[in-house]
Amino acid sequence: GVGRVGTARDTLLDVCMDATHHKKVPGPEGQLYGQCAPWREWSCCTANTSQAAHQDQSRLYSFNWDHCGVMPSRCKRHFIQDTCFYECSPNLGPWIRQVDSSWRKERILHVPLCQEDCQQWWDDCQEAFTCKTNWHQGWNWSTG
Repeated sequence: GVGRVGTARDTLLDVCMDATHHKKVPGPEGQLYGQCAPWREWSCCTANTSQAAHQDQSRLYSFNWDHCGVMPSRCKRHFIQDTCFYECSPNLGPWIRQVDSSWRKERILHVPLCQEDCQQWWDDCQEAFTCKTNWHQGWNWSTG
């Protein structure tokens, strides 16, 4: 084939994001944990990352799902699934965007969510609480 001038983003699928815990290129993992298991045959995450995605106080981002009281497990599973999707999926290319951040060079933005998944997430989490209006900014990380 003819070589193309451009970036790695010429390919929309079968790529890994340039972010904190992602592998450089997707590949088989064999033993991905829990809700991350669907990506074990071709993944951007390691087994260790998949396990950390399921912990309440995860080492991945020093973030605790229970930061404002205990998050019900039926609600938490949606956030865990979202984390597995973000860390493990090799098919996020269409939504990867460059960012100028100290901890990652790329992120995903405007990823579509099926209406039934959105409705189920709302149903499972509507009784849960967060003490923050925006999870993307304004955290005080001074205590770790």
